Amino acid sequence: MAIKITDDCINCEACEPECPNNAIYAPEENWKFSDGTTMQDDDEHEAFSDEFFYIATDKCTECKGFNEEPACAAVCPVDCCIQDEDNVETEEELLAKKDKLHA
Repeated sequence: MAIKITDDCINCEACEPECPNNAIYAPEENWKFSDGTTMQDDDEHEAFSDEFFYIATDKCTECKGFNEEPACAAVCPVDCCIQDEDNVETEEELLAKKDKLHA
């Protein structure tokens, strides 16, 4: 599963620098695959939230291949980084996504 940030987020920014895929964005900030990855896709995608930090699902690998657990969840002071049950992926799919983002 990808990780999502709930509306309990206090916008403390603790999670953003921890993400190895640069998948975490500030409210209203558009996201790109090329941000912090080796992908050459500079197309901007619409922000998922205009109120709190959010995770670009297509870039989230739950830190597979980088950390034992999702880094965002480990540092979140209000425990608002949780598994996104609407975006379930196997470990193999997450590792393949990681390889695609960091070829």
